Amino acid sequence: QVQLAESGGGLVQAGGSLRLSCQASGRTFIGYTMGWFRQAPGKERVLVASISRFGPTIYYSDSVKGRFSISRDNAENTVYLQMNSLKPEDTAVYYCNTNPPGLLTTGWGQGTQVTVSS
Repeated sequence: QVQLAESGGGLVQAGGSLRLSCQASGRTFIGYTMGWFRQAPGKERVLVASISRFGPTIYYSDSVKGRFSISRDNAENTVYLQMNSLKPEDTAVYYCNTNPPGLLTTGWGQGTQVTVSS
């Protein structure tokens, strides 16, 4: 059973930075495009960034383009999200998963809460 464990969230002031990590255990994710998703209160979960198997193809949503950077370490089975110039509207629970979701595991990890104060 593959498990996805997100970490690195926290409370930060607007303009600050955080680095999120997501480690997959139980199976390698090297064959999959991985993504970071976020869900704000009362809203649907949305994709904010994704990275292809070996990194050449990267996607960012318009809302985070130029501020967030996704990367992966296939040897460590870990995907990262560097978040800079954070805004209050970035406040959400952040999750990682394959893109599209559900290719490695049937569910989602516990997510990591990011709260940006103004």
